[in-house]
Amino acid sequence: MSDTHAQTVAFVRNEMIAPSDPPLREAGAVKWLRENLFSGALNTFLTVVSLLIVWYALAAIGPWLLNSVWTAGSLAECRAILDGTSGACFSVITDRWHQLLFGFYPPQYYWRPVLALALLFAALAPVLFTALPRKLLLFTAIYPFVGYHLLWGGSVWFPVSVALGFVTGYLVYLVVARVSTLIAIFAAILAPVFWWVFAAGAFDQAMTATLPLGLEFIRSDRFGGFLISLIIGISGISLSLPIGILLALGRQSDMVFLKSVCVIVIEFIRGVPLITLLFTASLLLNYFLPPGSAFDLILRVIIMVTLFASAYMAEVIRGGLAALPKGQYEAADALGLNYWKAQRLIIMPQALKISIPGIVNTFIGLFKDTTLVVFIGLLDPIGLSNAIRADTNWNGIYWELFIFIAALFFIFCFGMSRYSMYLERKLKTDHK
Repeated sequence: MSDTHAQTVAFVRNEMIAPSDPPLREAGAVKWLRENLFSGALNTFLTVVSLLIVWYALAAIGPWLLNSVWTAGSLAECRAILDGTSGACFSVITDRWHQLLFGFYPPQYYWRPVLALALLFAALAPVLFTALPRKLLLFTAIYPFVGYHLLWGGSVWFPVSVALGFVTGYLVYLVVARVSTLIAIFAAILAPVFWWVFAAGAFDQAMTATLPLGLEFIRSDRFGGFLISLIIGISGISLSLPIGILLALGRQSDMVFLKSVCVIVIEFIRGVPLITLLFTASLLLNYFLPPGSAFDLILRVIIMVTLFASAYMAEVIRGGLAALPKGQYEAADALGLNYWKAQRLIIMPQALKISIPGIVNTFIGLFKDTTLVVFIGLLDPIGLSNAIRADTNWNGIYWELFIFIAALFFIFCFGMSRYSMYLERKLKTDHK
């Protein structure tokens, strides 16, 4: 027994073996390439074909981009500098960048849209990133009026009078809500309308006569380029989400009249092309206004774009609401929550999380659709590119302008896409 025990003990290891490095096929870049690009015969073939296409594309476009001219004053000068060789003439960008960005906005006031854009990011920060103090949402609420005054100028009391309409609606809601929530909602909608129609103008005139403050007024026909795309796109995105939520809730309501109105609005707007709505805003809307009325064209376009996006947003939100199990509604009832508290605390946070990809997709589509305003006389970047190419100095140039415009659109749209992915990861509650 002792000999057997001694031989057995001799094979027992007293120390742990140090872990070995994984094989090259199972770690690092080699593993990623094997799993994603060369995982099988078909995948390997498609990878090789894709690399060949990319190589031929770069071989054709690369020299053209690398041999670029940035300092010429016309297309003829660019061609003289290139001397027959292939190359891009990005001098049109250095010569007309201000026009592509600001349209015909007065150059001495470029600081106003730049400041408005900087303040926009400051206003969006507490909405997009919850780690920031909630008190900053106060600036988010007042930013639309600050941004309007910076861009258009005029009397400072005009945006103040408009803001007082919302304050009036909020105060009316607090008073009437003690009687009925539904009546309070309608009263909160009607109170600002009455204020704007009957009192806002008199308030603006009285305050302007007493204390004239403001910036020089800039007409809307001076706006253009990416400035007008950002104004319409951001306004439509900001307004379409809350309106879309209300339309989606109204479509699921048990109140027949409210549900019917929401269904008619959604289906009608979704069934009409956006370009038709833009022509309605540009041409037909004037026939329904009193003679001599001056209704800003950009404001009319914002209204139509917002309605168009709201109808699509309502269906996206409705999809999120339909994806929730019935137990969530029953849980809200079991907790004794009323309709609005249940929507705010339980239903809507989950529905919006589910709907994030569709919401951002609608936002991106809306921002790109702002280029359609060129058909009603507003000079967006595409419209200004046509005006620049009509100049004898730049007649015949194409790709350089469109590459610049596409790059700027890509930056904004890609940024929205990346943020949506960040938000999905942050709100992810499963444990797969």
